[in-house]
Amino acid sequence: MTYSFLGIDHIQLAAPEGCEARARDFFHDLLGWPEIPKPDNLLARGGVWFQCGTHQVHIGVQKNFVPAAKAHPAFHVRNLEGLRIHLIEHGIPVIDDEARADEGVRRLYVNDPFGNRLELLEWN
Repeated sequence: MTYSFLGIDHIQLAAPEGCEARARDFFHDLLGWPEIPKPDNLLARGGVWFQCGTHQVHIGVQKNFVPAAKAHPAFHVRNLEGLRIHLIEHGIPVIDDEARADEGVRRLYVNDPFGNRLELLEWN
């Protein structure tokens, strides 16, 4: 082959127009992800970008937005239980899932403020 894949550069989650403040409240203020500047030539499109570990998460504006209820990114977390407690204390509904416990994986699901499903997991 003359090409190879190096991995994921970023993921994009869709959100409705005017989503920026709610995205900042959730991803920056609640989850603690630093906001990263968008390139000047993309500012007019709306949305906001964040750094999650070594990856970027882009919240992009989508006309006629419909949340992703099944398709989802999965974020690897250190101290998932601490995050779980933090989310619950801030009124975020958490769905625990033990389907992969026999593999040593603990995971849970939450929805972002726009209804997109997010998986949070930790390997034991």
